[in-house]
Amino acid sequence: MVFWISAILIGIGVYGLLTQKNLFKQLISLSIIDTAVNIFIIAVGYVDNGKAPIYSKAVPEFMEGVFVDPLPQALVLTAIVIGVGVLALGASLLVKVNEKHESIDVENMKGVGE
Repeated sequence: MVFWISAILIGIGVYGLLTQKNLFKQLISLSIIDTAVNIFIIAVGYVDNGKAPIYSKAVPEFMEGVFVDPLPQALVLTAIVIGVGVLALGASLLVKVNEKHESIDVENMKGVGE
């Protein structure tokens, strides 16, 4: 089920990238794709009834059972930080594009394609 949700969100993001002329809407579409990929990676690492992979003397049954893989969680945490940075950079570039061309709509930009 989670894989389908991820695939649908990726489809929505790709549709937004291909159909929207507004650069802000395209940036939001990229953010939706980023979120969908993060959801997919977390879903791949999920183990039903899995335990946290923490070893300590307080948990003597460490060698028993199935553990959740911590690697996808670490990768997604890193991807979230990178995604926020990319979103901030894209927003700042959109501000500069709006100042220079007086629009963030591709069809209404002044001085482009003339």
